[in-house]
Amino acid sequence: MTTSAETPLRRRRIGFAWFSIFAGIVGWFASFELLTEYIKTLQEPTHLPNCNISKLVTCGPNMDSWQGSLFGFSNTIIGVTAFTAPILVGAAILAGAHFARWFWRLYCLGLLGGIVFITWLQYQSFYSLATLCPWCMVVWTAMIPLWWITLAKAGADGNLLAGDTSVRAFKGFASWAWVAILLHFVIVAVVAQLAVDWLLEFRL
Repeated sequence: MTTSAETPLRRRRIGFAWFSIFAGIVGWFASFELLTEYIKTLQEPTHLPNCNISKLVTCGPNMDSWQGSLFGFSNTIIGVTAFTAPILVGAAILAGAHFARWFWRLYCLGLLGGIVFITWLQYQSFYSLATLCPWCMVVWTAMIPLWWITLAKAGADGNLLAGDTSVRAFKGFASWAWVAILLHFVIVAVVAQLAVDWLLEFRL
């Protein structure tokens, strides 16, 4: 029998699971599209990627640059591989899985690595490559809320730091996680706009 206290908790778990699956699918699809276009350009050098909209809004330079293959292979392979994780985590939670604390810590550490990586790629795209990569931006749109919401969820459940104080702090943060997400997007948008203004003034 489900108690009244268990019902909201179960709803939050299910909500998080579906969100995780959705964010993972969005990120995976964008990464897959980039990978597909990258392979096509390797097969046919004259191929025009479907994300090449203009000189500024394009993904071709990103895929062809060393930044696009930071570890010696296309970053898109990392995306296609990594975004299976939130999909599997969400599906497992829907199936009734309960993960250990060590798992959540490693998972959040992986997401933190993802956030750091895309932040670096954002800077490279805006200021080094002088592009706004459409599929890359879809990846960012999936990754940013995935990081903040997972961090809030894991912390509120006591799976990151021990102690009532930290759990209460994360529970409070969980209620306002959308603010962190919105602020993150605003910062990226402002930096991108500054980059566009600079490009229009000095490079385009």
